[in-house]
Amino acid sequence: VQLQASGGGLVQAGGSLRLSCAASGRTVRGYAMGWFRQALGKERVFVAAIDSRGDRTYYANSVKGRFAISRDDVKNTMYLQMNNLKAEDTALYYCAADTSTYRMRLPTAFADFWGQGTLVTVSS
Repeated sequence: VQLQASGGGLVQAGGSLRLSCAASGRTVRGYAMGWFRQALGKERVFVAAIDSRGDRTYYANSVKGRFAISRDDVKNTMYLQMNNLKAEDTALYYCAADTSTYRMRLPTAFADFWGQGTLVTVSS
């Protein structure tokens, strides 16, 4: 699976952005998908994940209530709606796919497939 993240940009604190992750090469049906982020000088960390059927979603505590993950398997695309953005949300955001959400939610932030990052910059 090839993943292409997009939708990053510069936004003021309190604003919103929607990231997209388009898959190609094969369908993402049957794969759990997730978002991760890496701030400058820090390790990559888990942000949000959605199971293969779209029934369950998981979020890092830092984004709960502000971010929403969704998927559209017809379009082979996953989304991350980010609202009420804060300066600390500034990071390179990566999308990923794996057989389950479990490994993505581990501290090791593991996934089988990764997209390139899209930069989100939140100005305060």
